[in-house]
Amino acid sequence: MKLCILLVLGTLLVLINGMPPISRDYNTHCRCLQVESRIIPPDSLRSIKLVPQGPHCPETEVIAGLMSGEKVCLNPQSAWVKKLIHFVLERQLNPQGGPLAKNQA
Repeated sequence: MKLCILLVLGTLLVLINGMPPISRDYNTHCRCLQVESRIIPPDSLRSIKLVPQGPHCPETEVIAGLMSGEKVCLNPQSAWVKKLIHFVLERQLNPQGGPLAKNQA
């Protein structure tokens, strides 16, 4: 009986030590419980964070950091948010500021 208990405890110890640590940024659920569709003036935006869909959340999440320090989840289906996402992605792909070439031969 004691050998069985020691074997179970030893197995648990090995499993726990072999597991990867869970960081503070690890998230197993959607961050946006409520989304905004209203237009936010560009001068009120400090940052835009795109969180792609994945096992943690079935939806793409768009989180806007405002100048006031507040964070707001934007509706990725809203037309103005789609334009904003396109603008942000275009700036990331082409940091010179010029428009992206449609056909690169």
